[in-house]
Amino acid sequence: MKNSLFIILMLVLLPSAVVAQQHAAAEKAWMIGVGGVNILDTYISPEKYSGEELRFVSYAAFHGSKHPEIVTQFTHEGNLQMASPRSDNADDLAASYRFAYAMRREWKLGERFFLQAGAQTDFSLGFLYNSRNGNNPAQLKSHLSVAPNAVVCYSFPLWRKEIGIRYEVSVPLLGAMFTPNYGQSYYEIFSRGNYDHNIAFTTPFNAPSLGQLLAVDIPIKKTTVRLGYLGDYRQADVNSLKYHTYSHLLVIGLVKHF
Repeated sequence: MKNSLFIILMLVLLPSAVVAQQHAAAEKAWMIGVGGVNILDTYISPEKYSGEELRFVSYAAFHGSKHPEIVTQFTHEGNLQMASPRSDNADDLAASYRFAYAMRREWKLGERFFLQAGAQTDFSLGFLYNSRNGNNPAQLKSHLSVAPNAVVCYSFPLWRKEIGIRYEVSVPLLGAMFTPNYGQSYYEIFSRGNYDHNIAFTTPFNAPSLGQLLAVDIPIKKTTVRLGYLGDYRQADVNSLKYHTYSHLLVIGLVKHF
């Protein structure tokens, strides 16, 4: 199982190292998101936990030197979540890192409107800790997925400035995630090496998920400020266990064009 996770990680990261050397930077963005999160992990607890989330997002988008209509994007995300059930007698603490690599084709539909569509691969790794549980206090979170990915951008003049609107969406189609089986302990998995379908394949039938970003870019002197909404809805029903993380975040950030 460790070898499988290593191979998956290399398949995700290796293409980005190779492709990045063949492109010139076009756009970079850094964003901070703050908002609410709803967490369910029936391996930890049958209760739904609600609370707050802090997320940092950065990405770099590149146009190909030989094929400028081809755009690649590298995204890094890190988040921290704190949530409690309705009874307020426990806390969930979660953190994760996500890397995404997307490749899209761009179509310019006039001077102010363009569309990009393609595919995205992303890998995430994190943990969930529950302050109340004694036998199963923590859960490892690891997921790899492939998703259609699209970006729509439109700009218009306002107050002598060029205001931009950006909408990005991805819907995971195929993937794999780490999960214990129902009633299986981490001691059985890692100490005794008892594998029991702990790498589960995911599809829209057992893990319907969606990620989206709607933002407005406002130029201020030599800097562009981004304001928007980030919605991230991840869920799965595998190995007789149910998971979901629904995030609704307000984002603010900076965008640089090169």
